[in-house]
Amino acid sequence: MSTRSQSRWPIAGESTPELVLEPVSVEPNIKARVYVTLKRAIADMDIYSTQDNTWLDERLLAERLNVSRTPIREAIAMLEQQGFVKSIPRRGIIVLRKTKREIIEMIQVWAALEGMAARLISLNASRKEIDQLREIFEEFHEGHTPGDHLSDYSEANLRFHQTLIQMTGSQTLKQMTENIVLHVRGIRKITIGRDDRASQSIKDHLAIIDALEKRETELAEQLCRDHTLGLAGYVERHSEGIFD
Repeated sequence: MSTRSQSRWPIAGESTPELVLEPVSVEPNIKARVYVTLKRAIADMDIYSTQDNTWLDERLLAERLNVSRTPIREAIAMLEQQGFVKSIPRRGIIVLRKTKREIIEMIQVWAALEGMAARLISLNASRKEIDQLREIFEEFHEGHTPGDHLSDYSEANLRFHQTLIQMTGSQTLKQMTENIVLHVRGIRKITIGRDDRASQSIKDHLAIIDALEKRETELAEQLCRDHTLGLAGYVERHSEGIFD
């Protein structure tokens, strides 16, 4: 073998600058756990029901979670990259509310992804798996309508949309929709109780499930997409008091 060809291979003991490795930790990373906890807490905040800003205090968060401020800062940095919070110099950390246009655009993307989810479910899911979707709405009937139990229905509604994505088995779809759902759920929670939208919502859901059960792929995809786009249209027309 020539000297030239031998030089392409690293010699034992030499560093390999192209390969940057970090130590592997068997235990869950504290930063990751703090990030997940804060993200869930922020998603559960009802930030669109008030015009007041919501501020986070790094010191108080560290005390509440019983951790040092370092993983708090690292988690906040990750959340800031994803558009959940923003660090304001000399003021603190503010929880971000999306603009009307940002919310509409996110819902439009969500509609496209959920339409594809419905297509994949129609083509690949078993009847037993599809039955999971119908079971979510079993408790809502003539004597227990969505409008009478908005909080319960709001949770069932969210579970329906999350289950749709999970049933595809697509990690890509799951990752792409996760943050969108977290950003949009506050808007959906506020609007679901307006103009009898809850009653229409459950009709839409049951129509989607019916199409999936009958393997009407094109119809299921269209119904699912149109259902979510309906929220975008509603936000476009009726956003008073939410974004202003």
